[in-house]
Amino acid sequence: MENILSVNQLNKFFGKKHVLQNVSFNVAPGEVVGLIGPNGAGKTTIMKAVLGLFSCESGQITIKQNPITVSAHQALDNVGALIEYPGIYPFLTGYQHLELFATGTDKQQRIEQVIDQLKIGAYVRRKAKSYSLGMKQKLGIALALLNHPELVILDEPMNGLDPQATRDLRDLILSLAKQGTSFLISSHILSELEKIVQEVVVIDQGKIIKQASIEELAATGKSFIFLKTDNNTQAQQVLTAAGYQVELTAKQLKLEQNDESELAKIIQVLTNQQINILDVQHQHSDLETSLLALLGKDQLQQTKE
Repeated sequence: MENILSVNQLNKFFGKKHVLQNVSFNVAPGEVVGLIGPNGAGKTTIMKAVLGLFSCESGQITIKQNPITVSAHQALDNVGALIEYPGIYPFLTGYQHLELFATGTDKQQRIEQVIDQLKIGAYVRRKAKSYSLGMKQKLGIALALLNHPELVILDEPMNGLDPQATRDLRDLILSLAKQGTSFLISSHILSELEKIVQEVVVIDQGKIIKQASIEELAATGKSFIFLKTDNNTQAQQVLTAAGYQVELTAKQLKLEQNDESELAKIIQVLTNQQINILDVQHQHSDLETSLLALLGKDQLQQTKE
């Protein structure tokens, strides 16, 4: 199956600053890809390049094998996007915005569908100048989804959304992805991004340092065991003497889990010393922890170079 979006060896300069350096990644049909990295890493620049908003010194961007340049936009007919902030006309209503941008013979149906999907019916006929940040954000997302695009590019889509709206958007993205819509999403809210993406593209200082499935990235993290016993101080001493690195925090013991048999061994050590285990919990590093570890290794490598 061919990729819906392919970015190959993209290089971009702003003056003397090399902001994108040999950037390459792909997005498959129906796939949700997260574009993540620190501020100023080049995420928004990549998205703008994909939309043909400026030229690059070298490299190629294709959507369904059709090239995208500043002068070739035909393939963007099937792309919806929200970059940075929604372009809202304050004296138009939300409904008028949708009417302005809707295409196809079934315009009215598309408008009503996206109003229902984003749950903006309560205020969509009010002028946008009265909208809150969250209302504007939902209207911007509605405009991106309005014409049933095959690829949707969203830059910080959860910005300004309350918890319920964030959950609704997450459910909508997952539903559309199951129907074949592809997404490229940048977000600093990694806990939310982790719930919807299948792939992550990690960028730092203009370079792609990792493209992997969410499972592969999570696997690079660490797992921990948290124990509560009837004598945590003694348990810490016993486990330390047995060769474990043990941290006593918040009235519990924290140990790194290196393999699945680790817990059974720990329980045996404590049982032999008549120490009773009252509670056991497992915790695996989340996307944020894995990302910070990855970025830390990248910066260390750059320092060595």
